[in-house]
Amino acid sequence: MNSIDALFSRLRVEKRAAFMPFVTAGDPDLAFTRELLPAMADSGADLFEIGFPFSDPIADGPVIQASYTRALEKGLKLADAFEMLRETTALMENIRGLTPPARPPMVAMASYSLMYRKGPAAFIDAARIAGASGAVVPDLPVEEAEELSKLAADRDFKLVLLVTPTTSPKRAERVVKVCSGFVYVVSVVGITGARESLPTALREQLACLRTMTDLPLCVGFGVSKPEHVRALKDIADGVIVGSAFVKQLETAATDRAKALADVKQLVKELRAALL
Repeated sequence: MNSIDALFSRLRVEKRAAFMPFVTAGDPDLAFTRELLPAMADSGADLFEIGFPFSDPIADGPVIQASYTRALEKGLKLADAFEMLRETTALMENIRGLTPPARPPMVAMASYSLMYRKGPAAFIDAARIAGASGAVVPDLPVEEAEELSKLAADRDFKLVLLVTPTTSPKRAERVVKVCSGFVYVVSVVGITGARESLPTALREQLACLRTMTDLPLCVGFGVSKPEHVRALKDIADGVIVGSAFVKQLETAATDRAKALADVKQLVKELRAALL
């Protein structure tokens, strides 16, 4: 069984939503990311969304865009990110004893441009070797997703697409049929970034999607505070937090120890809000 499926099956028995932090690979460098992921796992992360830096992000706000820029300015290549993930999953499995399902699954967040340039099948194969169990592809239209969906299914690799507040019900039905692993539910109209509150229409959006699919529904964009997580814990199957963590890591280049400690504390606080 794919590790993403195994995780959500376990959490459904436990009646708890999954906590999924977003981390940019290579921000401020790959050595720090290798240290960061196991530390976040120890602090309570259930699975990870790993951002693969791209020069033209589609829906990312200024915080995540800046993290991509920092990583790319160091000369980060796609192969480097895969190698870092391979080394990190090996570290968690061989040294810390965190083997699946105990080791948090890794999900790549990657532009389809990166996949297309490498070759979709080659990208999936490289991601699997690195330890990733699926990929979120934010800029892949559902009308053009059939080929990638088949390649992923043939390799037991999960393909996750986005449903937004402006996605029509008819289109949302097409999206969730292509998805596997989970559905990425965008909570707000606009780009990523912390918000003061989540929209009141989100509950209705999730209820509508539940009539269309049995896949887990994971909410991202704007989720940054314990009160956001508490509001979602009984209506979503997972919460995705990105900009709040990436913002804390802006200091990692000058004070790695403090950045690491701050992130670990935030993971604990947000994860506790799910209980």
